[in-house]
Amino acid sequence: MKKIGKLFGVGVGPGDPELLTMKAVRVIKAADVIFTAASTKNTYSLAVEIASPYISPDVPVNILSFPMTKDIHTAEIAWTENARMIADVLKRGLNAVFLTLGDPTTYSTFGYILKKMKCIMPEANIETVPGITSFHAASARLNRILVEGEESLLITSGAFGGDRIRNVDGVENIAIVKAYKNIKDINQALKDTDLYKRSVAVTNCGRDNEEIINDIDELENRAPDYWTLILASK
Repeated sequence: MKKIGKLFGVGVGPGDPELLTMKAVRVIKAADVIFTAASTKNTYSLAVEIASPYISPDVPVNILSFPMTKDIHTAEIAWTENARMIADVLKRGLNAVFLTLGDPTTYSTFGYILKKMKCIMPEANIETVPGITSFHAASARLNRILVEGEESLLITSGAFGGDRIRNVDGVENIAIVKAYKNIKDINQALKDTDLYKRSVAVTNCGRDNEEIINDIDELENRAPDYWTLILASK
């Protein structure tokens, strides 16, 4: 029986190529095929750019299309087709790496691939290589303790506004990723829950165009930046 290849889900961190783990670098260098995700509106991958110093020039890079839609049927079709493309590579005995920003298990497109692969190719050998998240990188950049003692931390998405923030009691610290489109409602939610005064935003953490915004009201007067997160504490 022909040997089946292995799939690695690799987190490349938030933006700085030096924040990849040694294991991530080793796995990327040894890959036969590289996969990553992009929206249907473009073919650019920040994950590939970050990992590019470690990708061999002769290794094919496949950018898979993931539609940014609330239509679950359309999304399911894309997830399944992408997983089948990866499964075909593994069946040829090749090792594949799926690159994802931050960590593969935290708000990552790799999660969709992982679920579909378990259905399409249950015999597949899959290994997840963790990566540094944007909120951990931001807290380090700010020299700010994320959580300590008996405190709790909420990690949530701001893509649909601030309701998640309003509906949580007893949380002292919040990390809000994707804090871009609905920033006005997010800011109001932080004010409603006494989290606003110790809030700070970071855009493009670890990149050359990184920016730290201490007055998060400023975010309401600029074009939305997808790579924006907010750290807030009581």
